[in-house]
Amino acid sequence: MISLIKREWYTIAIFGMVVLAWFLPISGEPAHAFSIGTKAAVTLLFFLHGARLSRDVVLAGMIHWRLHLFVLATTFVIFPILGLIVIALPSLASSAIGTGILFLCVLPSTVQSSIAFTSIAGGNVPAAICSASASNILGMFLTPLLVGLLFQTQGGNGISLDAVESILLQLLAPFLLGQLVQPLISQWLGRHKVLTQIVDRGSILMVVYGAFSEATISGLWHTLSVGDLAAIVAIDVVLLAVVLCFTYFVSGWLRFNREDRIAITFCGSKKSLASGAPMASVIFAGQNIGLIVLPLMLFHQIQLMACAILARRFASNSREMDRKLVEAR
Repeated sequence: MISLIKREWYTIAIFGMVVLAWFLPISGEPAHAFSIGTKAAVTLLFFLHGARLSRDVVLAGMIHWRLHLFVLATTFVIFPILGLIVIALPSLASSAIGTGILFLCVLPSTVQSSIAFTSIAGGNVPAAICSASASNILGMFLTPLLVGLLFQTQGGNGISLDAVESILLQLLAPFLLGQLVQPLISQWLGRHKVLTQIVDRGSILMVVYGAFSEATISGLWHTLSVGDLAAIVAIDVVLLAVVLCFTYFVSGWLRFNREDRIAITFCGSKKSLASGAPMASVIFAGQNIGLIVLPLMLFHQIQLMACAILARRFASNSREMDRKLVEAR
């Protein structure tokens, strides 16, 4: 039990924020101050994203354009199409849950877990680094654009000018500033990884607590039934299963080698909570953010569990193939 807590403490902490917001939601003047602190933490988070991302890694990986194009198409085309199909269901149309599912589908891929699972499985790690990084960079532009386009298509209000301004000032500007100073402070950040981890994880915990505090005060838990939760989990599982199958089998049909197929499978199937939660707090300011990010939170946990199993299976198959090659010699 202790080893499990040590290994999964961050997952436990995320759900701990939901429980804390349920029993002790923050409101009034403290909530206003907390909101300002959360915005500052999110701004610092995207500054550090820009400062940590090596330009050399990105440039070196750009030559594998077919792989990156496949991953980006899956992330920003196939996923949104699936999202539109899902929210066409009458029970989800024009609901906060439907908004959350569609928002989940337009987010960029994860970086750390995509690379980690690709490495465990014996895939093309340099390509995974570049592809996941490119997904996050382009997501700064494509996610708000897709939110505006797809939500307008669904009869919503799209993305407001205030949200665009907030994205530019709170997310994109600090990211670009981080890229500008990256040669100056990247080594220092490398020596102080604890600082970046605190900002990374702390900012997400703050967003989750603030979002679900607002949701609790607005009566989320009285309107969300066990059936609603089960439906969200089922939709998340189906979305992940469809995309995992699509990335793995279509990449094989396109004659990518085994290492590339593994990188494509893990990079193309992920959705980033680290990017999604802060973006939601900016894009959907004033709306029921707790309910909107709930599908993403659940998807995040499901993808980690499923991909951990899949990575071990790939690694086991790789060892078995190596053993047979040795025996054949």
